[in-house]
Amino acid sequence: MKKNLFYLFALICSMSLFTACSDDDEAPDYSKVIESEMAGNYKGTLDIKLDGNPIASDMPKNITISKAGNSAINLLLADFTLMTMDLGNIELKDCQLSQKDNSYSFTGTQSLNIEKYQLTADVKAVGTIVAGKITVDLDIAAKLNSTSQKVQVTYTGTKLTGSENSEAKITAFTLESELVTGQPVINEEDGTIIFKVDEKATAADLSALAPIITVSEGAIVTPKSGEAKDFSNGNRVVYTVLSEDYSQMKTYTAFVAGTQKVREYSFDDWTKDLSQSDEKAQFPVIGNDYKNPLWASCNQAVMLIKTMGMLGGITYTGDYPVRPTDDAISNQAILMESVFTTGGDILGTPVPKVTAATVFLGTFNGFAAVTEGDPMLSTKFGKQFPDKPLEVKGFFKYIGGAPFYNKEGVEVDQKDECAISAVLYEIENEEETLHGGNIYTAENIVASAIFNSKDQQTYTPFSLKLTYHKEYDATKKYKFAVIFSASKDGANYEAAVGSKLFVDNVSIISE
Repeated sequence: MKKNLFYLFALICSMSLFTACSDDDEAPDYSKVIESEMAGNYKGTLDIKLDGNPIASDMPKNITISKAGNSAINLLLADFTLMTMDLGNIELKDCQLSQKDNSYSFTGTQSLNIEKYQLTADVKAVGTIVAGKITVDLDIAAKLNSTSQKVQVTYTGTKLTGSENSEAKITAFTLESELVTGQPVINEEDGTIIFKVDEKATAADLSALAPIITVSEGAIVTPKSGEAKDFSNGNRVVYTVLSEDYSQMKTYTAFVAGTQKVREYSFDDWTKDLSQSDEKAQFPVIGNDYKNPLWASCNQAVMLIKTMGMLGGITYTGDYPVRPTDDAISNQAILMESVFTTGGDILGTPVPKVTAATVFLGTFNGFAAVTEGDPMLSTKFGKQFPDKPLEVKGFFKYIGGAPFYNKEGVEVDQKDECAISAVLYEIENEEETLHGGNIYTAENIVASAIFNSKDQQTYTPFSLKLTYHKEYDATKKYKFAVIFSASKDGANYEAAVGSKLFVDNVSIISE
């Protein structure tokens, strides 16, 4: 039955539904009112009933009113679409106005008899305009193959000022979930919004994600921002944006585009290097296994200064530069503080004026600086990594210290900065490694990213998205280094006393 009615409605529209409205031989002159208050574009909604039963409601639509004469208007409802059917333009022409107080009314009728389709229909339209607001009721009584059906269409709208925005776009789509490994990417051309999730995410986890959505100024998005939707099991959620002036509408399809691997580091567990019998040489180690730490630090270098400094006339009794702190996002975080180690040398190995606090994926061999004569060889950056890293993210805050010393050990007027970096490089065997002298310049580097910052007083998210300089080959071997430094040029012996870098809740995202 409904299908017959929609077919009927389409035929009515294609036959120019309203050819004329009621006429009045002695109509008054409403020219000024029409031109100043009525003529223009309106935005509003359609409600449709079939034999008294609602089949559509709040369908957004624009209409246009133009002057047809001193006391008449034309009304155009363009490109009217009902469900999947394009019904064309509906026009009310030369509609005579009548006035009561500040309200203006108009009516229109038409009878149809189309033998080709055995269709007859009587159409009545009643409209009212009051202070920039319009209501139009369309009643259609039809017979199709001797079957009577009735459609009621109600349009309500408000006149536009002309300043309304006509853009309909989603400008931001954010998912505040730890299981989302990267914020959704909006593709305007394809009308898609895709994102990836942690491979550990379950269907239950993805069944109630609530995106925070930003749209063009004045636009409306459906479903609305903050509304939970089911993205599990390949479900695709369609979002519709309607511009402020209702002239434009755009749809986007949002869905999970795949899974990624996430390695998380909370830095809640710490121990001490108990291989040293002297308590002052038992420096803090990240993790609960001091013999096999994943994260290395410059603490071992400071331990050597503490224990062997006397050989070069150096005395340092302060804190180790890398240690746990309760000033964290959760539980504990890493505190890296560049410390004043006076400068000089131990058995011919130079000691910096300020030792820059550093933590990295890899190993530290402080004795290499003495035995091999090059302090850069003490840092062995990188651990073997089986996957293709894409991003390193976490939280940091930074407080630059003073004074700042250059590599000659001279105090200069310079502000310190922290550095967070990531480097993926190809290896032939497990023993191969990059060090402080070539970690950013070696020819076997495949991908890298670096981030610098001056003072940041509160914990702030950081994201290192790796740039690939060479093609990744899953059949080859790689090492991956993530490096945190409280003084970005600390490897060159340039740093400020007391520069503090806090890092917490780091994740490495891979595929």
